[in-house]
Amino acid sequence: MNSLEQRGHLLTEQVNPNSQNLDQLSSLQLVELFNQEDALTLAAIAEAKQELAQAIDLTTASLRQGGRLFYVGAGTSGRLGVLDAAECPPTFCTPPEMVQGIIAGGAGALVRSSEDLEDRAEDGSDAIAQRHIGQKDVVVGIAAGGTTPFVHGALKAAKQRGATTIAITCVPKDQVKIEADVDIRLLTGPEIVAGSTRLKAGTVTKMALNILSTSVMVGLGKVYGNRMIDVAVTNRKLHDRALKMLEDLTDLSREDCGFLLERSGRRVKLALLMHWTGLDAEAGQSLLDNSQGNLRAAVEHHQTSR
Repeated sequence: MNSLEQRGHLLTEQVNPNSQNLDQLSSLQLVELFNQEDALTLAAIAEAKQELAQAIDLTTASLRQGGRLFYVGAGTSGRLGVLDAAECPPTFCTPPEMVQGIIAGGAGALVRSSEDLEDRAEDGSDAIAQRHIGQKDVVVGIAAGGTTPFVHGALKAAKQRGATTIAITCVPKDQVKIEADVDIRLLTGPEIVAGSTRLKAGTVTKMALNILSTSVMVGLGKVYGNRMIDVAVTNRKLHDRALKMLEDLTDLSREDCGFLLERSGRRVKLALLMHWTGLDAEAGQSLLDNSQGNLRAAVEHHQTSR
């Protein structure tokens, strides 16, 4: 039997001694048990902080050079990757191609079970080839149990093409070996329902992806202080958020913030630069482009060049 098919020994497949009487617990006891077990996700993230930081640095450098970030997974892991990718454009105004999710089975796997489609490594390899992944790109393989052939195939193909590879899994290195430039192990222990990695493993994976993508966007200048200044102003909520940011970061009234936002083409980052430097939209955008989209660097450059 192939080593990737032997799963009984995996940490994520083992029986949790704290939940052996799960079907006898009251609703309150269930909530308390979940709360107790979910606390382990914080410790798991802390243990993997060095690897996460390395992944952030490598990904930021690649995207700064025009590369792309791909998440690859199956089942829950794949859905989490697609979710994180889908949230980047509205949150940070990234182009859709910058961060992408690849899930075994394609879009249909997002709404229905398709775990049987994860067993072909060649499908993962094909997915990498279809997207013409190359040296500037980063591929993050997500597999809670670490054995998913689709993910292994994708990581192997990505590495052969010169891409930076990152693995995220919830089992120890001595249980499953994964070839990747960065090997992130998020060890949360056995699940409350044995083998159901949509629970703690899913939670800690979502946390890790939040940290990775958000930190990368900070590095790319998508954030000023702790404000999402590259937010896409596409609805009333986001328009209100944009005006509130301008009000907080300038001395302008809400009405004047509205005028400024419109003059900038509804781009908060550009609006702030225009207000702080007196530049018009065209000159401001040119300065931002020359500063790699970093508002703080653009303002400093303008001040020192005067």
